[in-house]
Amino acid sequence: MAQINSTVGDLAGNAKLILEYARKAAEAKADIVAFPEMAITGYPPLDLLPPREVRPPAGNRRPDQEAFVRLNKQHLLELAKQLPPITAFVGFVDYDETHLYNAAAIIQPPSVVGVFHKTLLPTYDVFDELRYFTPAKANLPHTIKIRGENVVVGTSICEDIWDEEIGYGLRVVEALCEGGAEMIVNLNASPFHDKIRDIRLRILRRKAERFRKPIFYVNMVGGQDELVFDGQSLAIDSKGRLVAIGKQFEEDLVITELNLSNGEAPGNEINEPEYNREEEMFNALVLGVKDYFRKTGFKRAFVGMSGGIDSSLVAAIAVLALGKENVTGVSMPSRYSSEHSKEDAKALAKNLGISFLTIPIEPVVSAYEKQLQPSFQNRPADVAEENVQSRIRGNILMALSNKFGELVLATGNKTELALGYATLYGDMSGGLEVIGDVSKTEVYALSRYYNKMSGAAIPENCFNKVPSAELRPDQFDPFDYSVVSPLVDEVIENRLSQKELMEKGYEKGLVDDVLKRIRNAEYKRRQAPPTIKITKKAFGLGWKMPIVNKFVY
Repeated sequence: MAQINSTVGDLAGNAKLILEYARKAAEAKADIVAFPEMAITGYPPLDLLPPREVRPPAGNRRPDQEAFVRLNKQHLLELAKQLPPITAFVGFVDYDETHLYNAAAIIQPPSVVGVFHKTLLPTYDVFDELRYFTPAKANLPHTIKIRGENVVVGTSICEDIWDEEIGYGLRVVEALCEGGAEMIVNLNASPFHDKIRDIRLRILRRKAERFRKPIFYVNMVGGQDELVFDGQSLAIDSKGRLVAIGKQFEEDLVITELNLSNGEAPGNEINEPEYNREEEMFNALVLGVKDYFRKTGFKRAFVGMSGGIDSSLVAAIAVLALGKENVTGVSMPSRYSSEHSKEDAKALAKNLGISFLTIPIEPVVSAYEKQLQPSFQNRPADVAEENVQSRIRGNILMALSNKFGELVLATGNKTELALGYATLYGDMSGGLEVIGDVSKTEVYALSRYYNKMSGAAIPENCFNKVPSAELRPDQFDPFDYSVVSPLVDEVIENRLSQKELMEKGYEKGLVDDVLKRIRNAEYKRRQAPPTIKITKKAFGLGWKMPIVNKFVY
């Protein structure tokens, strides 16, 4: 199982990576090597593919989309000629005159000896595969020769293994086993979220035990826009035993031996790696930032550092992802900034070993206030003046970004984004929202985890101080995050209704206020930077709510 880090659109680079890992597998004396779903194109290619409704007639097709599809298959066929003597399962996009297919090719060099199409095309959360692909017409295994003997292999692609879990009417794995498959090879581009490995293992073990067939689940690894793929490819033998697992958040070649006479793997069952929620979430964010920069071509980052816990965590993640030499912290104190906040930001920068700039905003704020005073018609100061400060900071960060060609990392957390407690064109400015899928309570947990790992780089005062934007005297965040943060998670991730939230013990007034804030902040989130997804429901690609919405459930 070759869990590689493909890049969307880099057809030549992805083919080269596949060839590299196929050679490694051949050198390790493997007979078969399997690669992830759509390994040639990267996943998800989105509208690099022509949507189904515009593919026919030919006059409506965009040349760039058609070229992408055609070239992906050309790279596959060229790859077949270059592979070493090994049987390879490679994900790509197949097509005919009117349809596209999410496909897996079986290659025995120099030829493609079999092609399988994905049957179950998900449309929930971040997935929208029915927009592009047509389901397979049949699910039949394929016979290949390995060491001169016939081996019947059932090939499935990602969602096909979840046939019973999601409630599809079709049973892909069952059909393959009934057709005589001796083993199942499942190609995946399955994004990470908390506890996803437990779900995968439960599904694979149940199927392996039920059909008495070994299952090889090979998963993509790496960051792609908002998504993080965790790898952790899994091999389950015919007894339902975990016999091999790939590294988490790293490319890996996982070698497994299999006795085809009984579907068992020689040796003992291996233990599932110990689960550490904070470690997994933290490493997912580091990989997401690292690959976002690597794949977009950025090298360095600016982080606005207020001395608060959110910006401290983002700076720490950035250092691990990019290296301390590639991160610059920027302190932008105002007349309301406390001495401890300024000192905490400076201390963190020193502990992390990053460059640190201090750019006071008071002269700019005063100029704004003087310029706006006539237009504000002598109205008392309120949130407008507060947000001017945040937007000045956003402008300073973006000016630095433009001048030096470095990306700004936004520092808002999921709870704030949900409630709209963030300033458009202010603290929401940036090229990537690093912790936008991390609740406020989880921010503290991840920061504690980082401090254990780093020797307390984040100052203790960042954990103990009452959260404050420091935009006016004696200002503090208007929420009890120990209550509101879990409540927001129940709404966003578990989609609980007003009634269900009250049944869990939340007070009606608080529930109504939170639900209203979430609805009213949708227009802000539409303008937010991309958010790295690490939970089962994040804002962004998988959150499709209307801006105008009067429905209360």
